[in-house]
Parts: sequence; structure tokens; C-alpha cells
Amino acid sequence: MNRSTGSTEGFAGSRTPPESPRSDAENRAGEAFHHAPTAMVVADQSGDILLVNSAFTALTGVSQSEGAGVAWPRLLLEDDVDRGWEMHRDALSAGSRTGESPVAVSGASPRRVMVECRALPGGGDDEHPEVIVALRTSPRDEETLRAISELRTESAETTLWTLNLRTGRLSELFGPSPLGQLLAGDEATLEDCLSRVHRDDVARLRDAMETANQGRDYEQQFRMFDLVGDERWLWARARYLPGETPRLVGFVDDVTDRVQLVRRLADRRRIEAAQGRQVTELAAKLVSATTADEVTGLLAEDFVPIFGGTSASVMLVEDNVLRSAPSTVERTGTTGMIDGRDATDASFPMGAVAQDRQPRFFESRAEMLERFPTAHDLLRHTSAQSWATVPIFGDRRVALGVWQVAWDQPHHATPDERALMLTLAGLAGQALQRVNRQQAELELADAIQRRMLPPQLPDFDDINVTARYLPARAGWRVCGDFYDVIRLPEHQVGLLVGDVQGHGVEAAAAMGQIRIAFRAYAANQADPGMVVAETNRLLTETGEIVFATCGYLVLDLDSGEMRAAWAGQPPALIATTEDFDTWQPETGPPVGVDSNSKYPVTTRMLAPDETLLMCSDGLVESSRVHMDDGLQRVGRALRALAADVDAAATSLASLTPAGRGDDIAFLIARMV
Repeated sequence: MNRSTGSTEGFAGSRTPPESPRSDAENRAGEAFHHAPTAMVVADQSGDILLVNSAFTALTGVSQSEGAGVAWPRLLLEDDVDRGWEMHRDALSAGSRTGESPVAVSGASPRRVMVECRALPGGGDDEHPEVIVALRTSPRDEETLRAISELRTESAETTLWTLNLRTGRLSELFGPSPLGQLLAGDEATLEDCLSRVHRDDVARLRDAMETANQGRDYEQQFRMFDLVGDERWLWARARYLPGETPRLVGFVDDVTDRVQLVRRLADRRRIEAAQGRQVTELAAKLVSATTADEVTGLLAEDFVPIFGGTSASVMLVEDNVLRSAPSTVERTGTTGMIDGRDATDASFPMGAVAQDRQPRFFESRAEMLERFPTAHDLLRHTSAQSWATVPIFGDRRVALGVWQVAWDQPHHATPDERALMLTLAGLAGQALQRVNRQQAELELADAIQRRMLPPQLPDFDDINVTARYLPARAGWRVCGDFYDVIRLPEHQVGLLVGDVQGHGVEAAAAMGQIRIAFRAYAANQADPGMVVAETNRLLTETGEIVFATCGYLVLDLDSGEMRAAWAGQPPALIATTEDFDTWQPETGPPVGVDSNSKYPVTTRMLAPDETLLMCSDGLVESSRVHMDDGLQRVGRALRALAADVDAAATSLASLTPAGRGDDIAFLIARMV
């Protein structure tokens, strides 16, 4: 080939008769070039076409005469021209190395081809090198694969990529894709992409890349910021392809939506689990509630957030009349309008639910008015838009009340919500029935207990005595704490404080029996230890399981001598206006445990300026207050008012350092 004119004289395809075997071989090589099935072109250093073969002409429609002197990259489509020049320059600089890229050739019917550029061995000279360019069309299978790949990448969820492991350059297979452009743009290297990977994932990706460099496949899920700045979750898989230029070829999927969905599902499960725990805790509170106000308060306030409601009200049925529960008074604007209405009046929702015990759910005001036209006046006094109204019933499905939850926007109560509301209303009904039974028992036990306690303490000239009984405030609890002051012969007085174990009517009745027994034995026994022992024997021999702690002492009003017998009772306190002291008489077991128990007697003097306090454990001890701390607080209060037993008793009744979880009995005495 004449490299200055571009003719084929003396080169493959020349029609000059052969002058030697070498010329004949060159002639055959020229014919092979001309008729080769692969489109090929020979270009000079500047890219201008020197030779084309027939396959090239068939592919592009450009003949030898038309293409001569034209830069071959300019025959490509406009978007691929720059890539063609880049491949041309790479081929010149890399010598025998190959540059490949899919490009579209211009012409009447543009087609995508694989372009390969290679420096022509022995072609030209050092100053004027030549390049041979081969354009290969894709086989049918490859075209099918390309079509499927393009369809896949058009969704902006996938990009096909290749990474040159020598240069670290990233490029897309089969041309740009929406996701590839969003992540990397036109120019990208591995380091460029890693610079936008979430910092917590960079080290893991680098480690995986090192493994891939050793010939292994690559698979990672990571976070990366796209060119817009949004964080995306990506899943990359690639296969290692060995060769002169080792590379990774694979795909990247945008799995952001999938990750977010998983997170939402996980959040939903956590919320549902938290709500489940909350429902369980609140249901347990319903089961353990001891007052009607506790029950209605849970329904009107604590349970509302579970359903996303804005307010709730509870109406209780009393003598066939709807009455607002104390916990819901003035909570909603319609409560006052319903309070006092006939519970059998089915013209409004709560009355209808109370009458037939069937729940009703309204998703809008229009639905409410359609079913209950007379509710128009009620709706004018509320901003609620949706309601759920369920019956509160107990045994025999007797309506005890109605629970209504309201929303400030249209709300559809799901089947699960409806079932949960009915379950909670059922638990509330059981709790209200239990509270009513406990209240009846309380009233009976309270009446019994107060009749068992001394209606009035006896008067003495030589001693001031006062006593107090304080019932527990921890629900409906009547316990067995008691006190007594007994006038004895020989100018003596018996002082008694005790606590029967248990609560309710049984404890109150047992307390009365023990107090009567003490009085009977004290009248005939001067020894306090014998009085306690005889009372203990009586309790154990009756066969009833009754236990009681108590402290009994006999005070000689002439000498001030105290003889005490203790049965598991807290220590006594002795105070002056200056100080106080704890007195712990020697104690035996609680009465009612062992019929053979002995109760030793402990002696101490009570001076005229000293004040004695005997108490049950409810005054000085609880689950939160240790007895020693309680005794110290009571002792300081007693010291401050030691000279006035009535004032001291009033102060201690207000102080109650151990709280009011248990009932309290105490007795204060001071020598005159």
C-alpha cells in the first residue's frame, strides 16, 4: 500500500501482477481483507480512512472512494463519536492492545456494533502509524440478550457494568442507562464511586474488591449517594473474567424501595409488638382495678391511643339511667347532654347500645345521622367525625355501661380493632362487677369492724389516752387492726394494739373475737404474758386459721411500771419533748400459730413526762418504707407533740410515713 496516497498497489487487494512469491502472498492477503465477513477499515494516525473492505461498505454504505480521507469515528452516531476517538487514541498508545465498545454506526438503518481498534503491526512507520478497525455485528443470541438487557435497564432500577481491574475504570455494558447516569454519569472510576459510598460501607466494599482481584465473584449490598445527593441502597453482583485485561462484569440493582419496605414492615412489627405489650399491661390493670374510677379512667384515657382516637367517654347504667363516669366528666362536649337520659332510649347511639348490647361503628357524621336522626343536636356540640360505641356488660350479659371512642377525622374501625374493643369492654364489665362486690363487702366489713372497736375509751384521772384507727386507701381493703384500753383492778390499765392477718369480713370478725378474748382473760389474769398465752390457746383450739400480731401491756398508774407481753408486734416508742426512744419488749410468735407458745414479760418504767406510743405495722412499715426509718419519723413527730396526746394523734394520722396501703391502729398514753 502506498502510505502517502492510500492506494493498494503492492498490498492486499492490488491488481498488479505478482513479481515474486511474497507479492503473490500479499495479493492473496489483500483479497482476504477485501472479502472478509467482518467490516474493517484501515486508518492513519489522524483517523482518516485509507482502506475499507466490502463488508464495511455493506454495513455503512460507505465505499472506498467515499470514505477515503474521512475520519472513521465521524461515521458513528453523534453520541458515539467521542468514544470512537478515545478508542483510536487508546489503540495508538497501547500498541497491540484492544479497545472494545458497543457503538451505533450511522447510515440508513443504524445498527449497534462492537468496535475493536488495534495498531497495525508493521503498518506505516514510527512517525505515521496506522490503525485497523473491526466492526462486528452481534450474533442473534447476543442481540436478544442486548434487547432484554436494554428493557431491563430502562426501568431505572438496574444498570449493567464492567470494571477494568487494571485501570479501575467503570463503564456500562450496552450503553448508558438511567440508573447508571444517576449514579456515575458519563465518566466514572472506582474511586469516584467509592467517594460517594456511605462511610460505614466503604471498608467492606474495598475488602470485597480485593477478593475480586484474586479472581472471585463479587456480591455486595451497600448505600451510595447518587449525583443528586439522595441515598440509595444498591445490590451489586459481578463475575470475574480473566484475560489480557481482567475485569468484573455484572449488574447493580437499586433496592432502595425494597429496603424501605422491609424497614416499614419491621417498624410495623415493632409498633404492633409494643401495642401488644401495652394492651397486655393495660388489660392487667383492668383485671386488678379496685375502684370504678380506675376502670372507667383506663377506658376513657389509657386505651384511646391504641386505636388512634382523640377522645373517649364512659356512661354507666344506674337504675336504667345513663350516668357519666367521674373520669369522663367534661371530657367531651356531649357528656352532659347524655347524662341522666333513659338507658332504654334507642333514639341515640349510647341508648341503643345499652338496650340491645350490640356495638355500633360510624365512619362519618352522615352515617351517624342516617341511622340516628335525633343525634343532630349532639353533633353540634362535638368536632368528632367518627365513633365506635360498644357495650360494657358483665355476667348474664347485663349492660353495665357504654364505652364510646371518637376520632376527629373519618376512621374505619378494622375487624381487629372492633374485636379488641369488645374484649376490653368485656374485661371492664368484669372489673366493674368485681368492684361492686368488693364495695359491698367493704361496707359490711367496715360496719363490723367499727362495731368491734371500742366506741369510746374510758376516762382516767392519772393518764391521758387516745387512739386512732385509719382504714387502708389501697382499694377496697378492710383489715383487722385493732386497739383497746381495759380498766383493771388495783389502779391499773391494760393497753392493747394488734393486727389480724388478712382482709375483709373474716379479718374484721376475727379481730372482734380476739379483742373480746383479751378482755375476758385480762379481767382474771394480772400477768400480761398469761393473758396473751391464753388468748393464743383459745385461737388455736377453735380450729380456725387466724393469726394476729399484738402487743399488750399493763400499766400501774401509781408507780408507772409497765409490764409488756409482745406477740410479733412492732416496737413501742417512748418520747419526751426533748427526745424519744424505741422500746422492744421480748416477743413471742403471733397468736394463733402454736397453742404451746410462751410469751415472756418485759418491764420498764413510764415517767410522768414521757409519752407512750403502741402501733400496728401499717404506721411504720410498708413495701417502700423500712420499719427502722418509719419508727424514726414517727418518733420525731411524737417528740414534737409529746405533751399533748390528742395533737400527737392528729399529727400522726396525717403523717402516716409508711403510706396508707395498709390499715393502721395506734394508741398514745401519757401519765398526768
